[in-house]
Amino acid sequence: MEYRLNTVCEGARCPNREECYGNGTATFMILGDTCTRACGFCAVQHAKSLPAPDASEPVRVAQAVEKMGLKHVVITSVTRDDLPDGGAAQFVSVIDTLRRLKERVTIEVLVPDFMGDMQAVRSVLEAGPDVFNHNLETVARLYPRVKPQGSYRRSLDVLREASGFNHRGRSPVIKTGLMLGMGEKEAEVEAAMVDLLEAGCHVLTLGQYLRPDKTSLPVHEYINPERFAAYRRKGLEKGFASVIAGPFVRSSFHAGEVHRHLLSQGFNTH
Repeated sequence: MEYRLNTVCEGARCPNREECYGNGTATFMILGDTCTRACGFCAVQHAKSLPAPDASEPVRVAQAVEKMGLKHVVITSVTRDDLPDGGAAQFVSVIDTLRRLKERVTIEVLVPDFMGDMQAVRSVLEAGPDVFNHNLETVARLYPRVKPQGSYRRSLDVLREASGFNHRGRSPVIKTGLMLGMGEKEAEVEAAMVDLLEAGCHVLTLGQYLRPDKTSLPVHEYINPERFAAYRRKGLEKGFASVIAGPFVRSSFHAGEVHRHLLSQGFNTH
């Protein structure tokens, strides 16, 4: 890319990227292209020692957003456990810079767990994103294999912290996602839904896990569209405001449209 930025859309070879670009949405990955964790489902390279955050990155993100004419921007990152705040300050700087653009864009952040540092979580929330997303990724039983450096309860705590946040009478939409086909049982997915609702989530995405390379965990099962539809119905019945489910669904799939739809329906997080 012209602005030396990483996008999850291209990096992950997302099957939906052209559709999202056409709808004025893109996902930028800040804080580099190398992660401090080695999750079983992810092909992103990892290392323990990484460069300091690039101070010019927020401006370059804003320039790209402006040139692309985006209406909804998703900002995510690699996990940076090497940084004292987990990279929260860089999220804040990107949000602040985007807010200064002439044309207003809605901003969604997809954040790591910041090692459970709730001050880091609150600093991102205080910057005022429209949507706060943190992916649970999988059910509790599979965490040791899928996210060995993560914690099911820690991720729920991050979402719970965000759902209880209100700054000057304003709260973000709280969003999360699960990958299916990793060996989870239907009852475990439903239990995760209950946990997520109790943590205050409004939006749930459910997609098929696809093995990114030979070193990643194998696919245990391919979920058919009918089961995805059943999971969607179950999620809505349990109380989610929106459930997006299907084989090609990813965290940012139709992100802008989902947010606009919630607003058009009078959805209020207060």
